[in-house]
Amino acid sequence: MVLFTSLALRPAAAETPPPALYGVRVEHAWIPMKDGVRLAASLFMPTGAAKGEKFPALLEYLPYRKDDDTAAGDYPIHSYFAQRGFVGVRVDIRGTGQSEGLTPDREYSQQEQEDGLEVIDWLAHQPWSNGNVGMFGISWGGFNSLQLAMRHPPALKALIATCATEKLFHDDVHFIDGMMHVDQYELFIDLQTAMSPGPEFPLDEKTLATRFDNAPWFVNYKRHQRDGDFWYAPERPLDSIQIPVLLIGGLYDGYRDSIPRMLEQIKSPIKAIVGPWNHNWPHTPDWGPRIEWRDLAVRWWDRWLKGRDTDVMDGPRLAVYMRHWYAPELNLPEIPGEWRSEPSWPPGGLQLQTFYTQPDHSLNTTPAVAGTHVLKYVPSVGTNAGGPDIWWGELTTDQTPDDAFSLVYDSAPLGEDTAILGMPSALLEASATAPLADWFVRLSDVAPDGTVIMITGGGLNGAQRHSASQPSDLEPGRVYRLQVDMHFTSWVFPRGHRIRLAVSNALWPMVWPTPYAMTTSLQLGGQQASRLVLPIVPRESKLPPPAFVPPTPSSQLPGVHSTGNWLPGELWTKLRDELNQATKWEWHGGVEGTQFPWGRTRHQDKLSFQVQDAHPEAASAHGEGETEVDLPGRDLLWSDTLDLHSDKTNFYYQFRRQLRKNGQLIRERNWQETIPRDHQ
Repeated sequence: MVLFTSLALRPAAAETPPPALYGVRVEHAWIPMKDGVRLAASLFMPTGAAKGEKFPALLEYLPYRKDDDTAAGDYPIHSYFAQRGFVGVRVDIRGTGQSEGLTPDREYSQQEQEDGLEVIDWLAHQPWSNGNVGMFGISWGGFNSLQLAMRHPPALKALIATCATEKLFHDDVHFIDGMMHVDQYELFIDLQTAMSPGPEFPLDEKTLATRFDNAPWFVNYKRHQRDGDFWYAPERPLDSIQIPVLLIGGLYDGYRDSIPRMLEQIKSPIKAIVGPWNHNWPHTPDWGPRIEWRDLAVRWWDRWLKGRDTDVMDGPRLAVYMRHWYAPELNLPEIPGEWRSEPSWPPGGLQLQTFYTQPDHSLNTTPAVAGTHVLKYVPSVGTNAGGPDIWWGELTTDQTPDDAFSLVYDSAPLGEDTAILGMPSALLEASATAPLADWFVRLSDVAPDGTVIMITGGGLNGAQRHSASQPSDLEPGRVYRLQVDMHFTSWVFPRGHRIRLAVSNALWPMVWPTPYAMTTSLQLGGQQASRLVLPIVPRESKLPPPAFVPPTPSSQLPGVHSTGNWLPGELWTKLRDELNQATKWEWHGGVEGTQFPWGRTRHQDKLSFQVQDAHPEAASAHGEGETEVDLPGRDLLWSDTLDLHSDKTNFYYQFRRQLRKNGQLIRERNWQETIPRDHQ
């Protein structure tokens, strides 16, 4: 095990946010690339500086339209840093937002990486720069912070990656755990990258040809249904990162598994915070406890970009929130639990405890006698574990309805509180009557009143049992040993509660159904003992817990305010047709309105999924997205429509993009493609 530099976590009384020493001025800049294309940047400049004072640059590099889509959210973060002696830099990726050039055909393209290296070098050589650059971001911005660090630009000295991973095929939204996934994000990004630059939103032929007419990214991802060169292209080994790394993750975020990997594999100074949050910054998640992280970030940047001897390297290396039991609901204001400090990873005192599945559907620490349990594949199972925007995260409802169509194994009531921290796993000795099957395992806490809350879970495409890059058919009836790793979690099972393992072959609509009606079998006992392995840790850490302060008030971008609320992904409906054994799942989300000095924007998405239990091959998805821009004298509406359906051998894709001006259709493009199923 590699030992790492530790994480700064001070007593609560000492957690004083660094003072604001400067004012803020936002400037627009064009960053020239060697091929003549210019990237658009917003510079958040400290004002009131001494003559000749130099500042480090903090780069956030995204395709999400800095002048409209992310403007309101960028300002509180970049202005916080600018007020404390850094130049915040928000750059639109080539061909997106205000930046010039052709839009790339995928996320994390080679062009994006090459441009990013040039941007870092440009920032290091500006007259206001001290020559040091930090990079940070959430999601995409965290991804490309890691990717650019792997390429060793000399001026890049440190990074902060929030809700980010380096494993694209397994972890990203296009294939969940290596299995076919259709996501609201894909509908959103294929509309946003088609839009004209704001705030002018030109509609000339050149602009429309280089933006609106670009092919959607969705189909490009779905052509690559196995791991391989397409997914590896932006990646490098984690140990190629040689600069200090601060990781921030959430126990309800789909990218959280990267944190234990990075703690083990990155050799440079590293630290991590994992809170009870979803895919969001720690000061703005959908539920608490929320914390201020920007103060820690300033101490981090001061240490690595200004050379100041801050306290950021004091204390334990990992701060993680240990979740306690709560009743499953979708509107929980705060997750019960407490913070825990860990000096190293794996955590101190970790013990792997094995529970064997028993013929009576119990879990026991001793192997069972030999036996077999058979499960009918029901492709509509999984809605209580989350929809297509969940990725093994978010808040979920009671698991009892999905457990009714799963193989379920419960422990005896626990005699004492039991804490887990890490990545549980299940070893399944399993077979299927079809050449393709997925397996899903869910770990739950069963309260004495029968309430079932999901803690974590994971899935495995049976064709990828040996290799995600070289999948192969299952031999019907043959028993395979399948290792199903669940996603990183923390939990304290209360005394008197039961541990539950549920096994199914569907997690719909999060994962597209496999196409064959079938049954699967699970082997019990003897040398073929299916089992659950839990990472048990001592109930109390030997170290004092970390302490964080609540979020401090944030500066707001002048002249910009929301005229409505974000419509969350919990706005979903499940419709069941019992006569035809068919299920429809509908989702709706968006932003009702944001007012700018130059106009108003509105965005919404809709997704629906359908499947018949007797015909899993005939699954379908339908999506609709639209972004409206209300400007003086004209109203612009960009919209897209996605239709995807399948049979046993193919996916059938149709996509329509439209642009209306003052209600009149002025441009339309259509794409359609038949994509062969490749072990999906």
